[in-house]
Amino acid sequence: MDYKKAGVDIEAGYKSVELMKEHVKKTMREEVMGGLGGFSGAFSLKKIKEMEDPVLLSGTDGCGTKVKLAFLMDQHDTIGIDAVAMCVNDIACAGGEPLFFLDYIACGKNYPEKIAEIVKGVAEGCLQSDAALIGGETAEHPGLMPEDEYDLAGFAVGVAERKDMITGEDLKEGDVLIGMASSGVHSNGFSLVRKVFEMTTESLNTYYDELGKTLGEALLAPTRIYVKALKSVKDAGVKVKACSHVTGGGFYENIPRMLKDGVCAVIEKDSYPIPPIFTLMAKKGEIEETMMYNTFNMGLGMVVAVDPADVEKTMEAMKAAGDTPYVVGKIVAGEKGVQLV
Repeated sequence: MDYKKAGVDIEAGYKSVELMKEHVKKTMREEVMGGLGGFSGAFSLKKIKEMEDPVLLSGTDGCGTKVKLAFLMDQHDTIGIDAVAMCVNDIACAGGEPLFFLDYIACGKNYPEKIAEIVKGVAEGCLQSDAALIGGETAEHPGLMPEDEYDLAGFAVGVAERKDMITGEDLKEGDVLIGMASSGVHSNGFSLVRKVFEMTTESLNTYYDELGKTLGEALLAPTRIYVKALKSVKDAGVKVKACSHVTGGGFYENIPRMLKDGVCAVIEKDSYPIPPIFTLMAKKGEIEETMMYNTFNMGLGMVVAVDPADVEKTMEAMKAAGDTPYVVGKIVAGEKGVQLV
């Protein structure tokens, strides 16, 4: 008896590392010390020491049951973008710059080429957010997970000057809400998605005219990363007063998290186009509107609040970074919460 007969292929693990190295290498920043394969990832703090009052920020998350679609479609090169996005968007939402990311892949059986494809997506997410991929872990779990399945999670560390942090403390009545378009469902609500649509290869390969693509392509579209857009706004000299990353819990849970007591966010539902995947899902699943807004991002992945005088400058900065912004509402005096009108 040996480890391989017990279900863990150490040689496959070595091969996975070799295959992923080319993707990891692309994400390196000058602060990264050493290469892939050490017992820990090392990152120099020399630049941070030059900051006036640095605050470290961190975020950890996974892709939820969206990975089920990757299994069924046998497409594994984008799910890693989702894992990175869920972490770095949270850091950017607080006013921070992501520095580095580490991933964790648990699988029933290590197929090196598949693992390398997953890490390729992770590396792409890191490139989109200017974060270095400095380490990770691939754990083979025979008997615990089916051989052809895996789960993916990770965490990121970032930094911000304390004075540049986005806290919501300066929010006031009259401030304007700007939302940035999402790429679709992103990485939340897939337990409901999988109840609405039959999760088979045939179903996911079905082409829908209203989507302009197959159902699987629409659902597997990777989560939009907003790091560069928020940096562009900051570089334009705009002070973002509050920010919400619209994830699980949709508008009703996430928008209030950006508010201080005594103010309410009013969002106009017809102020931006709702992606057809949400309309299709609501119709096919007979899901009430309130539940849709309480589960999904409904087309807005990130919402920021700025002074009315900064709206045009903010919109231009977001567009310059490749994002699509909309003026979607305003801040009013009232009980902390969100109103959809």
